[in-house]
Amino acid sequence: MLLRSSSSALSLLPPPYDNSSSASAVAIGGGGAARSSAARIPPFEEVKHELALVPTAADKSLARHKYADECEIAINEQINIEYNVSYVYHAMFAYFDRDNVALKGLAKFFKESSEEERGHAEKLMKYQNKRGGRVKLQSILMPVSEFDHPEKGDALYAMELALSLEKLTNEKLLNLHGVAQKSKDIQMADFVETEYLGEQVEAIKKISEYVAQLRRVGKGHGVWHFDQMLLREEEEVVVA
Repeated sequence: MLLRSSSSALSLLPPPYDNSSSASAVAIGGGGAARSSAARIPPFEEVKHELALVPTAADKSLARHKYADECEIAINEQINIEYNVSYVYHAMFAYFDRDNVALKGLAKFFKESSEEERGHAEKLMKYQNKRGGRVKLQSILMPVSEFDHPEKGDALYAMELALSLEKLTNEKLLNLHGVAQKSKDIQMADFVETEYLGEQVEAIKKISEYVAQLRRVGKGHGVWHFDQMLLREEEEVVVA
């Protein structure tokens, strides 16, 4: 009776169990041991391989995995670019904030642009650490401090320079994305696409419109009206 009831119970188990062998084990009184043995999973050779690759040295990253040296170098170069652009924008802020220039809208716009680019650099630094790379900051070039132009005026000249900087940054980001693709680093390519490329296109479009508007108003009183519009526009963004 014990053998019959055990066989009946085993018939309800999922397919991975071999009913005949399990029934035999029950017949000799070792059903529990047989089930434990059948459910045991042998170690994976792939896991053994990865375990052997885990670094033991204190100065080596434990998180680094499938992160090419070329990607690490490219990220550090992009950090430097973002900081350089931020530095130029900060110089523009200082210029337009002068008492004898006093274009508060432009000063505010370039100050926020500088902070945004610095934020981009810091985000790249965090990503570098996340992937197990090493952040290596490079020197920053000294920007110009005067932005007045005899023909274009200071506002238009500075905004055209900003447009050039945004296009340069976009080009460098596309190169960074290309390095990720060449290294078959899908995650890094997705990071660049999601966090940077879309925003960069929007920035280029926005500054292009500002350049077009400043070209229309010329160097005269229209610059002050543009500055006031820019100041109100920035304030509305903050309120929203």
